[in-house]
Amino acid sequence: VQLQASGGGLVTAGGSLRLSCAASGHPYSRYAMGWFRQAPGEEREFVAAINWSGGDKSYADFVKGRFTISRDNAKNTMGLQMNSLKLEDTAVYYCAARTTTARSIYSGHYTYWGQGTLVTVSS
Repeated sequence: VQLQASGGGLVTAGGSLRLSCAASGHPYSRYAMGWFRQAPGEEREFVAAINWSGGDKSYADFVKGRFTISRDNAKNTMGLQMNSLKLEDTAVYYCAARTTTARSIYSGHYTYWGQGTLVTVSS
């Protein structure tokens, strides 16, 4: 599976962005997916995860109520709608896939990673 993240950019605090992750290869629909992020000088951290069907989701506490993860198995895509962005949301965002159906918050559980897309939130 190859993953391609897109949608990052520069946004003012309080604004919104939508990230997308396009997957190629099979069987995408059987893989759980996740978003992680890494700010400069920081370790990579969990943001959100979704199971194979999209019926089970989890979020890091710092994004609950602001970010929404989704997937479209027919189009082999995953999205992350980010609202009410804060300065501290500035980071490179990575999408990832794990070769099982259940979601996970742990980066070590993911096998495939996209190249990352930069989100910069300005004041």
